Amino acid sequence: MTIDTACVECIINQSAKVANAIGADKELSNTLTSTIRDMSKDFSYNDNPPEIASYVYEKMAEIANKIDLYDEVKKLSTQKALSFVPLVKEKIKNSKNKLLYATKTAVAGNVIDLAAAVEFDLEEELQKIYDVDFAYDDFDTLEKELNDAKSVLVIGDNVGEHIFDYVFIQTLQELYPYIVFSYMVRGNPIINDVTMLEAKEAGFDELCNLVDSGVNTPGFTYTRANDDAKKLFDEVDLIISKGMGNYECMSPSHRKNICFLLKVKCDVVANSLDKQVGDIVCKLA
Repeated sequence: MTIDTACVECIINQSAKVANAIGADKELSNTLTSTIRDMSKDFSYNDNPPEIASYVYEKMAEIANKIDLYDEVKKLSTQKALSFVPLVKEKIKNSKNKLLYATKTAVAGNVIDLAAAVEFDLEEELQKIYDVDFAYDDFDTLEKELNDAKSVLVIGDNVGEHIFDYVFIQTLQELYPYIVFSYMVRGNPIINDVTMLEAKEAGFDELCNLVDSGVNTPGFTYTRANDDAKKLFDEVDLIISKGMGNYECMSPSHRKNICFLLKVKCDVVANSLDKQVGDIVCKLA
């Protein structure tokens, strides 16, 4: 997906979120916004939104003299997500379809997105997610692909959401003990996306094969990935991609068998999928 005019204003507006997250004073806040607005005049409409975001967040980090703009917010997101783990595990355990409930749990976590134009409440999502149908529903196909797969790569998205990804992979391992699972994260801090730091703190390195993609975009950009990540991406039987950023980067992709799991949080992605903001998606491509 290349950027839309609506993406430009959304990216500019993210400077205000960053300013709030780092407790910026008025002068720094104005500098962040004015700098990003000036940068927006040169945005390339050949790039996808995560590629644009990589330039923007690099610049904001430089201005704020801070490597990880959302480090404190990410810690809070993780703590909040962890508080819901007993609830979601109980839901999955008592369900008649563990795969479906685990998949919806993974999608519910996708609401933790600081770059989204529309924000959703995690607790509210968890209360209703199990009773909501996928608006784009390829779940049966996903189940068939898992039945045939020997290797699966889950590409992570946001911090906090990664806690639910952990539960998701745990359930997949229980249901498909013969599959080798990998979890891929970003190469460096970008927005509130999960990196090796948060993944190791959550124990992914002991749960499955944990992979640093090497990318500096809030989405898996194949051309920016390291060689190991590219090889894994190309060779696994099935990829499960979490969130809008990954969808934007991998639509289209050179390979097949990618399952996109996400909550629709902006009109641009909604139009791409022919769905509505707020819908949940399980799409095989």
